[in-house]
Amino acid sequence: MSRQTSDSELPREIKLIWDFRGPASAKTAEHHEIHLKEYILAENLSPNITGFEVLGEMHAIAFMVVTDATMIPVRDVLKPHRGEVF
Repeated sequence: MSRQTSDSELPREIKLIWDFRGPASAKTAEHHEIHLKEYILAENLSPNITGFEVLGEMHAIAFMVVTDATMIPVRDVLKPHRGEVF
C-alpha cells in the first residue's frame, strides 16, 4: 500500500522578491536573476526556482524560491525587498 503525503509534510516554500523600478527595471530584473541562479548553484540550494516578471513599464521583479529552513540565512545574505508564500 502506498503512503500519501499530506501538505503538512511538505516544506513550506517562500518566494523572495527583489523590486526594480525605472525605465531599465526589466533588464535589471533579468540580469539579477542570473546572479540568483549563480547563488543557488554555489550554495547547492533547492528548490532551484528563479524568475523575473515585468509588472509594468517602470516596475519589474526578480525572485527565487527557498524553503522555510533556508529562508533566514538566504534573506540575511541577499537582502530581498519582500517575500511571500509560494
